[in-house]
Amino acid sequence: MAVDVSVIATSSLGDRSYLTSDGEVGIVVDPQRDIDRVIYLAGRTGVRITHVVETHIHNDYVSGGRELARITGAHYLVAAADEVDFARVPVADGDEVTVSNTMRLRVVATPGHTFHHLSYVLDAAGENGWRPLGVFTGGSLLFGTTGRTDLQGRQHAHELAHHQHASAKRLADLLPDGAEVWPTHGFGSFCSASQADAPESTIGRERQANPVLRLAADDFVGETLTGLDTYPAYYAHMGVANLAGPAPVDLTPVARADAAELRERISAGQWVVDLRHRKAYAASHLAGTVSLGLDGPMSTWLGWLIDWGTPITLLAETPEQVADAQRELVRIGIDRPAAQATGTPEQWAADRGHLHELRMADFPALAAARAGDPPAELPTPDVVLDVRMTNEWTSGHIEGAVHVPLPDLPKRLADVPAGSVWVHCGSGYRATAAASLLANAGREVVVIDDTFGRAEAAGVAMAGNG
Repeated sequence: MAVDVSVIATSSLGDRSYLTSDGEVGIVVDPQRDIDRVIYLAGRTGVRITHVVETHIHNDYVSGGRELARITGAHYLVAAADEVDFARVPVADGDEVTVSNTMRLRVVATPGHTFHHLSYVLDAAGENGWRPLGVFTGGSLLFGTTGRTDLQGRQHAHELAHHQHASAKRLADLLPDGAEVWPTHGFGSFCSASQADAPESTIGRERQANPVLRLAADDFVGETLTGLDTYPAYYAHMGVANLAGPAPVDLTPVARADAAELRERISAGQWVVDLRHRKAYAASHLAGTVSLGLDGPMSTWLGWLIDWGTPITLLAETPEQVADAQRELVRIGIDRPAAQATGTPEQWAADRGHLHELRMADFPALAAARAGDPPAELPTPDVVLDVRMTNEWTSGHIEGAVHVPLPDLPKRLADVPAGSVWVHCGSGYRATAAASLLANAGREVVVIDDTFGRAEAAGVAMAGNG
């Protein structure tokens, strides 16, 4: 039978898991915590999951591997060198695992993203014996890049970057050009040193396109370390959870909150998150809430912004949207929101005085306002606040802008100069989140809901490289 590799994408976190099957039995690689997606796919294709494998102890999400193996009775393969608190099948470099008459895994040590990182070569049986189809590379060799090397601590980043270079070279030497590359990271995950440059790839393509296979070791290490930006604060909790063995998830609906309870939670300093699109939030929202729409990487930014353990209440138009948000949050270890409410802002407010608007503009409006001709009903910008990440800022920014990355903003609100604030990011998503935080602190704010690439053409003066 032909061997098939199915991708299970988690776009909100920038990751991929995989279900590989020969039509009868299946291997699951690096599953996310909401394993019902995997079980559904296996059931739909009539495949029995016999092996669940982890390429490494993940830092950007809570794994579903242990629970998936428990439910299915599958063998759970985890690096022997990782000191975990649960039963597993310990595997190490050079091990071979025969899955069926048609599939085999070969374990290859590929340290770099973590010290004990493993890759798994997938072999298929043929007339002349086993032949390699591809390799599951986790956070090692990605599409046009590699996994970042500082997640074990900055003090290890240089050593791990050297390991990462050697590991990528080893895979390239081990496998033919036609072998597929199946990474876990690189599609928006902060576990990636940079973002994927293609939707799929092979060893041969990576030889041509990937800096790790084109640069000498010292050059690669220098380039990699220079390019690393900060990563989400919640990563500190992911590895701990994965080493301990994550508990099963509970995605049942949480308690509903009425308008009075919502006001109490906001007054108590808890996070009440509005999941609607930012334009709907701007039109009308409950005062004191934070805008993090489901149309963007809500869980990444929420997990990064909050003090870990802070009660979270979710607001959405429908119960299905709340359920989607719960699913996103359990993936990063936020297991049970404190409460939820669905409907409209008018239903969430005890009186109309608790309903606020958020003014929006674009970059042409900013250019006009800075020239002394602000659009009607918009204030002259005293401050232009850029909430993009540092790497984005240094690649080019608006002349005279103030830079506070969004993750830093809750603790640096006092650093934003006085006056009316026009806030921007790369698209409007983060800017709206930042604007909601500023408005909650009593600031006059305008969201620039526009693509940053349009700023210069709109007449906004740029400072160039920074």
